[in-house]
Amino acid sequence: MKDLKGKRIGVAATRKADVISTLIQKNGGTPFVFSIQGEQILNEETSKKNVKELMTKPFDLVLLTTGIGAETLENTADKMNLLPDFIWKLENTTLAVRGSKTVNWLKKQSLSAKFVSEDGTMENLLNSLAARKPDTGNRLFLQAYNQDDITLKQHLENIGYYVYLSKPYHYKEPDYKTLSNLRQEIINELLEAVIFTSKGQVQNLFKASNKSKEMVDSFNNEVLAVAVGKVTAHELEQKGIVNVFQPIKPKMGAMVVELREYLA
Repeated sequence: MKDLKGKRIGVAATRKADVISTLIQKNGGTPFVFSIQGEQILNEETSKKNVKELMTKPFDLVLLTTGIGAETLENTADKMNLLPDFIWKLENTTLAVRGSKTVNWLKKQSLSAKFVSEDGTMENLLNSLAARKPDTGNRLFLQAYNQDDITLKQHLENIGYYVYLSKPYHYKEPDYKTLSNLRQEIINELLEAVIFTSKGQVQNLFKASNKSKEMVDSFNNEVLAVAVGKVTAHELEQKGIVNVFQPIKPKMGAMVVELREYLA
């Protein structure tokens, strides 16, 4: 079945944008890629400092927020010939993790976490950590990146932790022309749907834009906002978008199939 025939589908992702586009084409649709995630930049020197800090200082808790971040620290430790010690340190420290990719990374290392976000959101994990009620000054190693990192650090400090912020990678600002083109396509309602795979893409779309209201109106009118994952869906809803399509299974293939059936 090719129920996406004649449908123009925007893709805001960078990672797997080609995979999503191929799936859309196989289902009869026409993909238009607007990569607004921003280029991912690995901070090698920062990662080395982060690994050294983790290895030489005592920490009561290590919080890993992304699989990419955990893997970057792992690779850095390996280059520093500290990988066995790095894994041993994590094995002997209380761990807290968010996200399925981070959980999968732990499993690959035969590690387990005491605190795991039940729904993949940071909010759920923070509630669990708040219930722990640490003594003021408990040292926490926070792996994050340049998305809500300062807010997250402050929240943890308010709970009672002394936070060391590790940012082994960051995202550059997306190309302005690409952002502008996507915004105009949405406002002019030239796309049937736009697929978002991370909340960073949503934030970039609306950040410092004087066309936010027009975009929200379009999403609430003719353009369907598609979110892969609960975190992304929540970010779209926070912007005022009422109808957010979220596939039952947060996987690319399932998402396109469910979207095809929904639009049909």
